[in-house]
Amino acid sequence: MQQESLSRGGLQITVNAALQNRPIANATIRISYTGEPDQVIEEVQTDSLGQTPVLELPTPPLEYSLEPQPNQPYSEYNLTIRAEGYEPVEISGTELLPDVVSVQPVRMQPSQQIDDYRLIVIPAHTLFGDYPPKIPEDEIKPMDETGEIVLSRVVVPEFVVVHDGAPDDPTAQNYYVRYRDYIKNVACSEIYATWPTDTIRANVLAIMSFTLNRVYTEWYRNKGYDFTITSSTAFDHKWIYGRNIFDDISGIVDEVFANYLSRPNVRQPILTQYCDGQRVQCPNAMTQWGSKYLGDQGYSTIDILRYYYGEDIYINTAEEISGVPSSWPGYNLTIGASGDKVLQMQEQLNTIAEVYTAIPPVIIDGIYGENTQEAVEVFQRTFRLPVTGIVDYATWYKIQEIFVGVTRIAELN
Repeated sequence: MQQESLSRGGLQITVNAALQNRPIANATIRISYTGEPDQVIEEVQTDSLGQTPVLELPTPPLEYSLEPQPNQPYSEYNLTIRAEGYEPVEISGTELLPDVVSVQPVRMQPSQQIDDYRLIVIPAHTLFGDYPPKIPEDEIKPMDETGEIVLSRVVVPEFVVVHDGAPDDPTAQNYYVRYRDYIKNVACSEIYATWPTDTIRANVLAIMSFTLNRVYTEWYRNKGYDFTITSSTAFDHKWIYGRNIFDDISGIVDEVFANYLSRPNVRQPILTQYCDGQRVQCPNAMTQWGSKYLGDQGYSTIDILRYYYGEDIYINTAEEISGVPSSWPGYNLTIGASGDKVLQMQEQLNTIAEVYTAIPPVIIDGIYGENTQEAVEVFQRTFRLPVTGIVDYATWYKIQEIFVGVTRIAELN
């Protein structure tokens, strides 16, 4: 039935070493339908950037993801990844939606013995699978409890520690996850990338505000736990280890990742809870399907949020972003720009180019010329940003992120 589908989605696999996130060239990926794992439908290899071409593969019809229904709105694929000197990886359940590019990241560990093998299983999307409903909480946490630890200001963390289970499950593993990667993962696990842009942006803002409330109030650490947030839908959001990320959602997160939701005279980010609005109802909170229908009607992002959370909700910006060598200069860098910010960006691009060798070396002179523009364009193409040759907000912080990643001896996880 999938083979006869006229709808298609894009799939790109990116393969990197766990150490320094270095791209792995010539990795072989075999792709099959999840229900027919032995029937290989595509076999591809990664290029010097550790990337495959974008493959067009069958998906269910678009309308399946636009209305609640019993038909699964996405197709699922199995991937088997092999590279010389690395432990083989199998991923079961990579999701593809129609008319959307899905990127499946793969991080490979050095092989220690001949029979090493790692299996990643991606469970059902929360809008299609069966997950426990959110236990309601107050959206603003009391800040005057004796001994309570809170931050003095709202800071976007470099990492969150995700407890992959309920809070009191001692068998659940903790993962160090970059904040933006965590938000992208949750959004791709909880909404469909085929929805209106303003709907996606409203849901991303709600996810980020909820997460930053957990960070700001040190919610779990105050209870004696050693993590930031859980992957349980009963307590927090659904985060899925190793899942694929949809391009449309990823791009929106890169644009707004420093934002959160506020109310007047409330310092902490609002704990913006939500539910699907079909199987589970949540009065005074956003429903995901309801937000989709408002987006269909042309509601803006802030109008969607105020429809559910009230007219006094507004979008705020964090005072600090952790883990970056230098903050956004406040304006785009393009041909003719000069100064310390250009110089620093050029130095960072050259360091990145030592690992991602397709990026041409830059003349480090503090002047944004054609050579710098070319390197920026290749960088943007490599990391799936709009290829403009202009260092805007999203490109600046992606350069910071990749620079930090390649200059570290090893990732925390």
